[in-house]
Amino acid sequence: MAVENVSARLTEVARRQGAQVAIAQVVGRARRSGERPYTTIDFSSLENRVASIASGLQQMGVGPGHRMVLLVRFNQDFIALVFALLRVGATLVLIDPGMGRRHLLGCLEAVNPDGFVAIPAAHAVRWWFRKRFPKARFLVTAGPKLGIFPSPTLTQLERSRSSDLRIAATSFNDPAAIIFTTGSTGPPKGVLYTHQTFHQQIDQIQQHYGIQPAGRDLSAFPLFGLFNAMMGTTTILPDMDPTRPADADPVRLLDAIDQWEINQSFGSPALWTRVGRHCQTTGRKIATLQRVLSAGAPVAPHILQLMRDAMPPSATMHTPYGATEALPIASIESREVLEETAVRTREGAGTCVGRRFDKVEWRVIAIDDGPIPQIELCRFLTPGQIGELIVRAPQVTRTYVTRTDQNALHKIADGDNFWHRMGDVGYLDDQDRFWFCGRKSHRVEVVDRTLFTEPCEAILATHPAVHRAALVQAGDPAGKLPVLIAEPWPDRMPASSANRHQLAQQLLAHYQSARPEDSIHRVLIYPGRLPTDIRHNAKIFREQLGPWATEALRENR
Repeated sequence: MAVENVSARLTEVARRQGAQVAIAQVVGRARRSGERPYTTIDFSSLENRVASIASGLQQMGVGPGHRMVLLVRFNQDFIALVFALLRVGATLVLIDPGMGRRHLLGCLEAVNPDGFVAIPAAHAVRWWFRKRFPKARFLVTAGPKLGIFPSPTLTQLERSRSSDLRIAATSFNDPAAIIFTTGSTGPPKGVLYTHQTFHQQIDQIQQHYGIQPAGRDLSAFPLFGLFNAMMGTTTILPDMDPTRPADADPVRLLDAIDQWEINQSFGSPALWTRVGRHCQTTGRKIATLQRVLSAGAPVAPHILQLMRDAMPPSATMHTPYGATEALPIASIESREVLEETAVRTREGAGTCVGRRFDKVEWRVIAIDDGPIPQIELCRFLTPGQIGELIVRAPQVTRTYVTRTDQNALHKIADGDNFWHRMGDVGYLDDQDRFWFCGRKSHRVEVVDRTLFTEPCEAILATHPAVHRAALVQAGDPAGKLPVLIAEPWPDRMPASSANRHQLAQQLLAHYQSARPEDSIHRVLIYPGRLPTDIRHNAKIFREQLGPWATEALRENR
């Protein structure tokens, strides 16, 4: 196998650590707490299973150039299928089913896939809309066979293993996957990952965080579960729906950590909010956890503190920064936040996401909503000036393969290289740290200034009743107003409209006493959880909140 194919990393891990557990997943969902039975597979057996699936795929005719949609739950099958598809040179298409049927079908149609590997329910939807996927001829069912579908099951595919498996001669620059953005600031875009992209991501993460083989990771995010297998780390699949981390049961997660003596875990801020608050309430400690990673949205300082209080003093909690198109870019550890940057965040300075990874270059340029064809057309800003962040690094992806019109808006040519526009605004400080101030598309213009989401929301969130906040523009087109929307903590949610109005007035006074110059004169109380992204349940969908605020203002006239 050519070393360029990223699936070769699993082969090497299996050679070194064949007897080590690669994946463990819980059996059944009967008990809420206590030790649970798990089914496991070691690295040697996982490698053999991948080879069997790859052989079956190859006999079907799947190979280089074929785009294969994977719609399988995050489990052992998912991980084995990813490596098998990579091994035959196919291009994986990974998409979040939670984005809704309209976006899902539109994204899949834009990819024009050659096949689907999917659970029966997904195949039923595919069959119903089959005219939208005219090239899809390679079909595999991950689960029981349905009579109306002639496609082989995953079990049948594995049993058809041949001794003459021909590994695809893959180069670093060959396509490996198409991964869709969450669509938090517009329709989801398909990002092209090459084998080099994955290699660089794994190398940078492993080196930056000092991840050693033989560790045990509670993986609450599918992509990190794949990275684990290539780093020689055991993946414990938590008893949760990975598409709804905000609803994860903290007791089940903590029981898994204790049972498996987990030393590291990756999860969204929404997940660690639930775990941290549970530990605070119950006094439960997490004795074995030494490293936590959390990404997808800024992690509030008080959540970092709750997790630090629950973990051993030597443990670390890191908040890596990046995007689907560019990951990882920067990182900061909880001690630096709690001891230095958090106080400035609460004062409206934005959220410090830390220092860049070794191979990353970054600059802050003047905000521009249009395309910037060449780097010479950029106006570079000095430290402390808010602008939009551009980055370049080996792990930064080169192109969108759907919504290709967005390439002109997100890529800046620089000779034979390019810079990626992150779509985020903020500034660099005198230590070359980036302070995130929000999404470029979410900024709000008032008469004499521009308001950015992170600074404004952080000030409102210093009130003890507020869990999260969102800055939006609301009102009629001729009279748009900046409005702050507050999500109270569940135990502080007002029970009546009169109480909501009273709390809104208190929050407005709280904000205006800190930033009277911002011309914000309305605070609204959201009656539940703020809408968030489908991937991490942490990134606020402000596009949905603008219309809601407009209607709320109209009703309150």
